[in-house]
Parts: sequence; C-alpha cells; structure tokens
Amino acid sequence: MRRHEDGVLRPGWEAQIASDGLVYNETLTGRGATSYWREAQYYSLTTAETELLAATANTLLGRMLVDAGDHIIEHRLYDKLAIPAWAVPAIEKSWAEESPSVYGRLDLRFGQPPGGPADPSLAVPTLLEFNADTPTSLVESAVVQWNWLLGNAAAAHRDQWNNIYDALVQAWRRNLTSFEKRSGRRIRTVHFAWSSLDESGEDRFTVLCMADAAREAGYEVAFLHTEDIKVAQSSELVPLNGIAVHPGRILDQDSSGIDVIFKLYPWENLAHDPFGKTVLWNAVQPDGTVWIQPPYSMLWSNKGVLAVLWELFGDDPELSRFLLPTYFAGEEPAGFRSFAEKPLLSREGANVRLVRDGVTIASRGGPYGSEGSVRQLLAPLPDFAGVDGPHHPVLGVWLVDGEAAGLGIRESDGLITDNLSCFAPHCIIDTPPSG
Repeated sequence: MRRHEDGVLRPGWEAQIASDGLVYNETLTGRGATSYWREAQYYSLTTAETELLAATANTLLGRMLVDAGDHIIEHRLYDKLAIPAWAVPAIEKSWAEESPSVYGRLDLRFGQPPGGPADPSLAVPTLLEFNADTPTSLVESAVVQWNWLLGNAAAAHRDQWNNIYDALVQAWRRNLTSFEKRSGRRIRTVHFAWSSLDESGEDRFTVLCMADAAREAGYEVAFLHTEDIKVAQSSELVPLNGIAVHPGRILDQDSSGIDVIFKLYPWENLAHDPFGKTVLWNAVQPDGTVWIQPPYSMLWSNKGVLAVLWELFGDDPELSRFLLPTYFAGEEPAGFRSFAEKPLLSREGANVRLVRDGVTIASRGGPYGSEGSVRQLLAPLPDFAGVDGPHHPVLGVWLVDGEAAGLGIRESDGLITDNLSCFAPHCIIDTPPSG
C-alpha cells in the first residue's frame, strides 16, 4: 500500500464532485476552509491487498459478528450495551427473521508505509469498529472516487476495488424479493428518510444514492424527513394497499402507511425519541414497517460488540489476529494502561480518548460517554507522511448484502479519525514502483 501525491487536478473538478453528489466538500477548521476530498493525492493497493481486505471483512462478518450477535441475545447483554428494554423485542425479531440489511462499513487498521520501520501488526487488517447502522462516505466511495479514476490522468487505465453501487442494486432486489416471499407482503414503494437538521447535504445525498439503487432494482421510492414520520392515531386514515391503517401504523407526511423505509438516522436516537417505543412496537407486528437498517443493527453498531468479539475469539489463534484486545471499561486486566477509550455510541471520533502508559495523548470532545465505554488496545494508525505532514488512513471496507464490495479511505493528520478527516481515492497498482 502506498500514498501518492502525483495526481492531477481535473479541469473543473470541484464542480464535478458536486455533480456526483459530494456537495459537502468544503470543511471549516480552525485554520479556515479546506477540501474534504483529496483530488491530487491518492492511495494505491495491490490486488493481493484488496483480496486480503475482502477476505478479512467477510470473515469478520460471516464467522465472528454473527456469533457475537447470537451471544449478546443469548446472554441478555443489553444493559451492558446501553440498549433500552423496549428495543429488545424488535431486535430479536429482526435477528431471528434475518430482516433485510443492505449495507455496512468495517473500519480497519492496515497498511505498512514504505520506507518506514517494519510493523508486522500492519500486515494483517484489524477491526477498529463496525458502522452497521448509518455509515456515511457512501457517495464518495461508490460514485465520486470511481469517476475520479476514470478522469484522473495519474490513475488512468488502473482499476479500483469498487463494486459498491452495482452490489447495492442487487442487494435491494434480493433482500426485498426474499422478504416478499417469506412474508407474503408485496412491496411497491420504499420510503427514504433523513433529518431536516442536515445542513451539509451529506445525509441527503447518501439517501439519494441509496434510493437510486433501489429505483434501479425496480422499486418506486418516496422521500421524507425523519421529523415528518408519524404514528396513526385512528383507523380513519389512508389505506395502505387496500388495507385499513390501524392505530400504531407508521405513516409518512401524507398520512400514507410506510411499508419499507431506509432511514439515515441512528437507532439509538430513534429508540429514545418520543414515539420511539411505538416505532419499535410496530416493528414486531405482522404488518409492521420494515426498517433498513433493521433494529438488530443496534447490536453491531455499538462499540460494546468489540468487547464481545474479544471475549469470544481472543483465544482463537486464527481469528484473534483480526481483532484488538478490547474490554468494557473497568473490566480490563491489570496493567492494561495503553488503550483507545471509545464510548459505546460514539460517532465520528467524538469523546474518543487515546491513552499510552496511563497518560492521555489525544482526545476529542462530544456528547457521548455517559452510556458507558470500551477500552481497545492502543494501536496507532500507520503514518503515510506527505509533504504537508502526517497522514493516518482508516480503511473502510463496505459490506453490501453481507459481502465485501469495495473500499473507501479516510485520512487525518491526527491519530483520531473524526469529522474533519479527509477522503482519499484509491486505485490498484500491481507493478512495483520504478527507481
């Protein structure tokens, strides 16, 4: 894996990425406005490296995270994960029925910077966390970097590990067709929702990307803000597919019943909203709304699953190498003094604290932490230093319909990947560099 600074600026590249959906490129920092998108810098990986990343991601999901979900449910670990009791029936029903799940993103630590000191731990991808509920950077991963590959002379005639969008189309078709056969329900329209509080446009265009894939899969789509989702109070409302809407039915802004909805809104927030209990009650009804991602994604998007994974596989000589030792805070062994402390529900690096030998070396503020946290062995990200300083990449492997489908790389100048980190495109180069 290498980082390159010989990319070229495509004519009109800023307008191009905006037309691709990346309307949130300008990022305001303490040093002023900067570009979130790296146009002239990129990473390259070999085919063997992408295959290793894909195999690792498929193993983490297929052989490990599924077992971790079973373990949480069997041993009733909901309190440890700060999951409210009223969410449990919906979680367990969606888990047992394998409710439709379209996508997720595994964030991995991987990549040996050339010319630096050898670090064997960077040769094996290791899990940092699983964004199983509302992962973003989808537009830049699936669309923007692909168009960059086609138009950037430095990457011309290269390939890219990126089957994300095509896989999404197939995922919508397969998941909803399977659900229709299993439930006997006919799905005609899929609703797509994001919060009206999204000022950047990131949530909106992530939703639009998903909706395009669902439309291409053969479904009608409709849009609304999460704040406009309603709960039926009487049976005198608009029927859904000829069936009277009963109290407790989930409705859109036009008081029409919602059969299937993709929401870019965290389950932990929805569960605690004023109507959250009704939403979760409705999800267990035979004709209840189907939520994508399903309620069981609360098991995986929670950082507590990292501690459960280590409990289950920490002694496995094959599978433990994909993990970092992780414990619920206060349960770590004596002498565990170098770690990343992560709140269970933290997002975008908020409230993360890095500790080395008992001393905090980096931290971020934010609204999380009261729900509890985990402590993951400190494993600093590699540094692919450039002319402008350090670059610490996190490799986001996209899972679509349960299979690894592509890669998105975010990099930061610090050791904590947060909402100021940049997105860098990638390509595949198998020939060794000359010189």
